Amino acid sequence: MRIHPAILLLGLGLPAGALADEPSPAPEVKFVDALPLYTPSGTVAGTIRLWGHGSPKHDFMGRLMDAWIAGFGKYQPGVKFENHMYGTASAIGALYTGAGDIAILGEEISPAAATAFEREKHYAPTGIQIATGSLDVNFFDYAHMIFVRKDNPIQGLTLAQLDGIFGAEHRRGPRNLRTWGDLGLTGDWAQRRIQPYGWQVDVDFALFFREAVLENSHRWNTDLKEFVHVLRPDGSQYDHGQQILDALAQDPAGIAISNVRYANPAVRALPLARNEGEPYYEPTRANLIAQTYPLVRIIPAFIDCPPGQPIDPKVREFLRYILSREGQQALVHDSDYLPLGADLIRRQLEKLK
Repeated sequence: MRIHPAILLLGLGLPAGALADEPSPAPEVKFVDALPLYTPSGTVAGTIRLWGHGSPKHDFMGRLMDAWIAGFGKYQPGVKFENHMYGTASAIGALYTGAGDIAILGEEISPAAATAFEREKHYAPTGIQIATGSLDVNFFDYAHMIFVRKDNPIQGLTLAQLDGIFGAEHRRGPRNLRTWGDLGLTGDWAQRRIQPYGWQVDVDFALFFREAVLENSHRWNTDLKEFVHVLRPDGSQYDHGQQILDALAQDPAGIAISNVRYANPAVRALPLARNEGEPYYEPTRANLIAQTYPLVRIIPAFIDCPPGQPIDPKVREFLRYILSREGQQALVHDSDYLPLGADLIRRQLEKLK
């Protein structure tokens, strides 16, 4: 049961007014209040047809979308919206068949969807990043993290090393890595065979890892122990991420893909580097927003813009609003996504010129 903060304060003998109704933003997102305000580049009108992340059962972006539409309407009252947020899988198809104007995905575009668009249109869809995945919130594209037992002395890994551990084709490096000695550990660790744990390889979670780490190789390490959601005897769900880290806690030689929401006292997340010789980054909110952590998730919007042609003005203006101070403030307030960093927003706005 969620207890209102004012009731907690009264229980402590404090006046209810001692706490604001809305919690203060986390320090990592306060930069949003300094982003440029939306300034219309002209008056636009018409209907924007939105397709993407959501479903009748789980309206993941419903409150956020309502906030964006209401805020944009104050500047551009001539624009109306048709909301068809039936799921990420429907979005790109609606775009290339002409049924939609903006496809808002709940994750990165899949290779199959990108290929289908290009097969139909003979050019790629235009992607605009609009949000960053969460640190640890379920259904809000939480970051992928790499865990080992706390007694494992490894200090950090590169993407090439992860490819060598979890893959079998070593597209990023010269060879597969199968023992902890292959990663530079000595003594008793040198001959220990690495035991990888992760998602079932044909689910969306593994698809992201395959793209981001294995460079789209379908050849996984055959030692990988895969996990899927299961139901406990009481009917509650035992999440795959939880099962993975529970198994890792019992295996000193293990390494696992999961998320900090499932962490236990026996495991720790490793800092990662994109390449040898580059900085290692911890999976923190600040590093996700800056996209310095290599396994950050991105929330994109896609539009159909033929090469050499201008973007539909009403679509351009709505995307500019989403990337403005008001749009990103709504994202922080009305969703569990993280905002885009200021530099990343500038890069997205360049695409909209």
